Amino acid sequence: MIERLGKYRVTGVLGEGAMGIVYQGFDPGIQRVVAIKTMRSQLLGTDQVGVSATQRFRNEAQAAGRLSHPGIVAVYDFGEDSTEQGGLAYIAMEFVQGQTLERYLANQVRFSESDIVSVMAQLLEALDHAHGKGVWHRDIKPANVLLTRDGRVKLADFGIARVDSVAMTQLGGMIGTPSYMAPEQFLGTAIDHRVDIYACGVLLYLLLTGQPPFKGSAESLMYRVVHEPPVLPSALPGYAGPQQYDAWLARALAKEPADRFASAMDFRRALLASLGEAPADAVSDATVIALPVKPEPRPPSAPGTRSGSAWAAPTSWTSEQLSRVESTLARHVGPLAAVLVKRTARDCNDLPSLCARLAEHVSEPRARAAFLAEMAHARPTATEANAGTTAARAHQGTGGDLAVVEAPAVLAEHTVAAAQKLLMKSLGPIASVVVRRAVARSSGRAGFFKALLEAVPAAADRERLRLELERLP
Repeated sequence: MIERLGKYRVTGVLGEGAMGIVYQGFDPGIQRVVAIKTMRSQLLGTDQVGVSATQRFRNEAQAAGRLSHPGIVAVYDFGEDSTEQGGLAYIAMEFVQGQTLERYLANQVRFSESDIVSVMAQLLEALDHAHGKGVWHRDIKPANVLLTRDGRVKLADFGIARVDSVAMTQLGGMIGTPSYMAPEQFLGTAIDHRVDIYACGVLLYLLLTGQPPFKGSAESLMYRVVHEPPVLPSALPGYAGPQQYDAWLARALAKEPADRFASAMDFRRALLASLGEAPADAVSDATVIALPVKPEPRPPSAPGTRSGSAWAAPTSWTSEQLSRVESTLARHVGPLAAVLVKRTARDCNDLPSLCARLAEHVSEPRARAAFLAEMAHARPTATEANAGTTAARAHQGTGGDLAVVEAPAVLAEHTVAAAQKLLMKSLGPIASVVVRRAVARSSGRAGFFKALLEAVPAAADRERLRLELERLP
């Protein structure tokens, strides 16, 4: 294990991710424990739009570093250091003793109405501070909301935050976590702080009902977020929770930003009015201690040295298959590819789903698209060839670019690409996912076009698309 990063003495490992390792450290200058988030040297290059991963990593430090609020994880320092394993960029931040809301929800811990309002009130107050400083988080989700041992909420991970005067993402690109993304994020149109309002609406819905307002496959999720109103909690079968939040959820989850709450504080005031009493300053002790004790994290070992059933890949995967996926993924996430592939392969039964799950760990949208493209065009292993699994696949990165499509022989690649551009006029970025499915399921041009037309809900748009498709060479 690394012994030192800059002035910080490394004392343990808190966790691992696609970007690097989070260490527990100690600042000898002011005698305090810190968390040190690192980025591996393999990710320190520049992506296809000229933005380095280091710049995005530094953006997290700049975004959180300009904020000073008890509900936001404090950032102390940003630096780069050299180790035996290569260069590392790191962020030293507040060490928080607690767990994420994601872990509470994964363990089916149900929050009382009072605790739900307390969580949301604390979060919205922190967001109001961030918005007032010109920072939009853009990735509000349970994994980025910490609950401390004394029931306080801490907002973390400003890695894709938008900061005034820092322009690293372009109009037309999608960035965020799909289940919590607002319609304008899927459509690639202009966004503002109200994407955080929308994500808070999703989080409130999840805390009240135990499920997100929209779910399904990638294409159905995107379509529903953009076009369908959410089923409000009181209309859900079997829902027995409080019903007075329907109106506020409908407003927070509005398709048009102008129809949402104008600010996080407006949303907070509405929730408090629904509760009818002052919110608790902290989540109740009963809820905080309802989470099972998390075992101490194990220090990472070299790739390929893990053992035991917890790390074993299912027998349906061959070492040749996983090795090919790992070597491709390693170009984007470094040595952690070995751990990610082994973990993810346990839950996937086919190559497309495995690649899609692994792509979620590639933070850069264009790098993610590149990984999916490389896997789509990789030569099949002998096992795959014998099994006849070389059917066409198409993959879409969350960066909003056109999917990389490997079409069947009966469908010309230029036809597929042209059809996708036409479909985007009606469906936006969702078109790429629809095309992927249509290519995989259709055996010829007529079937392919039919599948595309069936995905267009409006009759006028469908007729226009039909005419344009018929004119394709």
